[in-house]
Amino acid sequence: MKRSIIAFIVLVELIVGGALFYNIRYLYTERTPAPASSQPVATAVEPAPTPAEISNGVALNSGAPLLNLPEVIFNLFTPLPVEASPGTYVVSDEMVTLGKMLFYDPRLSVNQQMSCNTCHPLDRYGTDNLQVPFSHDGTPGQRNAQTVYNAALHISQFWDGRSPNVEEQSKVPIMAAGEMGMMEPGYVESILRSIPGYAPFFAAAFPSSPEPITMDNAAMAIGAFERRLMTPSRFDLFLAGDRSQLTPEEQQGLATFVNVGCSNCHVGVTVGGLLYKKLGEIVPYDTSDLGRFNVTGLDEDKYVFKVPSLRNVARTFPYLHDGSIQSLEEMVTLMGKHQLGKDLSREQVVSIVTFLHTLTGEIPLDYIEPPQLPENGPSTPGPLVKN
Repeated sequence: MKRSIIAFIVLVELIVGGALFYNIRYLYTERTPAPASSQPVATAVEPAPTPAEISNGVALNSGAPLLNLPEVIFNLFTPLPVEASPGTYVVSDEMVTLGKMLFYDPRLSVNQQMSCNTCHPLDRYGTDNLQVPFSHDGTPGQRNAQTVYNAALHISQFWDGRSPNVEEQSKVPIMAAGEMGMMEPGYVESILRSIPGYAPFFAAAFPSSPEPITMDNAAMAIGAFERRLMTPSRFDLFLAGDRSQLTPEEQQGLATFVNVGCSNCHVGVTVGGLLYKKLGEIVPYDTSDLGRFNVTGLDEDKYVFKVPSLRNVARTFPYLHDGSIQSLEEMVTLMGKHQLGKDLSREQVVSIVTFLHTLTGEIPLDYIEPPQLPENGPSTPGPLVKN
């Protein structure tokens, strides 16, 4: 009997010891943060709300486990600011007010029917969702119209980066024959000066200018307006510390996005838009557009384009410089193949797309409400071209 009791005690100790070893091993492998050099892997943990979260009313995911994402992921992205400050001038409310009027004014086009908002409708995430936009005479353009939202944070403007900032970019479509068609800056200035109601707005926006109504000042005002076109999303709240803003599936999508290498290019505050890359970097992509080569003339820039931002990507279709891809799932699959050299599984594509939907932000409806435009003066010319 005594030996039986001793044997039973030994058996219990072995079971308890094994359980303790397993738990210690689990705690070490599952709860210890991954080193920064390792690939991020999401693991499920049950979060406990802190007293601060409870007192602040933070809405945690009800019942669903969040993911323990390695800190390296949070070093790749930053929340959107309220303004993309230019550094070369101070954005004033007066500039923004004027720039908003000019953004919506069709009199800056040769047929007086197109405005910046025609190809970049602000109530539709800043793009027309066409494969390519059409010029004042109905001629199709050559490249897809990129969104103006958050664009002031990019490394440059246009697919080929030919304009360094939004101020310079705003001049191009106004003057381009294949877009708004005004051709001469002097003609733009003469129209603006012929509209009496614009004079006080230009004077308020540029009080130190001896002649406020100039093409450069008009472009600066439009740029100032665009510098506050920001669309913060749940992802920004997530980055700021509220981990409940993304569901476990969306957080897993973020981990997949980083693990497969998407963040090699799509990184930073705009999740892209901050560097140039060759289209077909690993597996050649069939396109006749030489991209940035047309700007620099350098052979290494053939088929190089500015990496697009993924902010609002679910709403800014179609995709690529030529607008040839309609589906976000297809786009992710193609980029995996041509940019990363990977055949992504269906599960990986779905996971990444699930995350990308969290980048859809809020349109600032009050900020973009169309303004009342000043009326023509007695000498304001009509359209040069009638369609």
